[in-house]
Amino acid sequence: MFDLDKWQEILGTVRRHKLRTGLTAFGVYWGIFMLVVLLAAGQGFRNGVEKEFDVAKNAVFIWSQRTSVPYAGLKVGRFIPFTNDDVAALGREVPEAAVILPRSSLDGTFTVQRGTKSSSFSVNGEYPGYPAVKAVHLTGGRFINDPDIGERRKVAVIGDRVAEVLFGSENPLGQQIRIKGIYFLVVGLFKAEGKPEDAQEEAQTIIVPLTALQNTFNQVNRVGYFALIPKTGIPAAVVETKAKQVLARQHKVAPTDDRAFGSANVEEEYARVQGLFTGISGFSWLVSIGTILAGIIGVSNIMLIVVKERTKEIGIRKALGATPWSIVSLIVQESIVITAVAGLFGLLIGTALIASINSAIAGENISFFANPQVDLSVAATAVTLLVAAGAVAGLVPALKAAQVQPVVALKAE
Repeated sequence: MFDLDKWQEILGTVRRHKLRTGLTAFGVYWGIFMLVVLLAAGQGFRNGVEKEFDVAKNAVFIWSQRTSVPYAGLKVGRFIPFTNDDVAALGREVPEAAVILPRSSLDGTFTVQRGTKSSSFSVNGEYPGYPAVKAVHLTGGRFINDPDIGERRKVAVIGDRVAEVLFGSENPLGQQIRIKGIYFLVVGLFKAEGKPEDAQEEAQTIIVPLTALQNTFNQVNRVGYFALIPKTGIPAAVVETKAKQVLARQHKVAPTDDRAFGSANVEEEYARVQGLFTGISGFSWLVSIGTILAGIIGVSNIMLIVVKERTKEIGIRKALGATPWSIVSLIVQESIVITAVAGLFGLLIGTALIASINSAIAGENISFFANPQVDLSVAATAVTLLVAAGAVAGLVPALKAAQVQPVVALKAE
């Protein structure tokens, strides 16, 4: 590799056959370029879709619907109201759940006042475990805690839009707001994140302790729906099934009634999405490797032509004492140089294209696409395999060249 004469010969061969070498190298270049672009695009779509999953990826949500099967003397079409007793029952009978989160909200939006300022906002009742289901980006103060729940404290955590409308440039922490005429103390401030439409809605949301919401706004013993997160190693489907069974027993719902409760299993949805992107990644590798192999075959064919053109030269070398290894190493090195240089150009240009796309969409809220990138280990592996393939591509022509007999070669025209 460090023989200067070999490098001069390789460069001389490339100069004499620029078009042929360029067309051969283009196949390798295009394969690596396509691999980088396709993998980066696939990762961009994966990042964008994962950004849409703004809740815990193993969360389960269960809500009430109407019964479709008569049971225990009760009619079809009953609406099942969840209660605080259901919270206790789930805690006792679903030990596989790490988080059991009862949730509720005031129907619609309500006028919230602070001094002379007022506007309509959503009001949600939550438990301290809420951040485990959906991340809360606090910019000031604290979130709801256990004493707030136990003592039914009238405290509130407000979104950034609520703070902007009601407080302007003032610090809202420690000040009071009125929800339907009831005073609540602002103890926390959060910044909404996620999809634009969801972030806009969250920014106009006020979070209060669920117990305070029940006690203050005539929703005593009322729970809207449940969010659950399984313990580590427990499939979300297990928690989903057991929770529905417990709720069915609590409310005398037929075991065969699959319409009484609605549910959403985020873990299953996420697994399906991951399977889709694994398929996309595999397809990207398949297309790119096929293109690279075509380029490598082209390199091998070109090296065969080179060997044929230089038969007399090789014969003279062997007549002067050149070893078979020196002939093999010359041909293999030339093959490696062509493939490696072409591959590196493909890698660099592909990376530059992805970087420019990334820069162009930075700060934009584009759904289903974000931060396209290629793992450095994948790029390094691709280049390593490319160099190895270049060596293999040159090996057959090199071995053929090493078998040339000086006498035969010197007779060749």
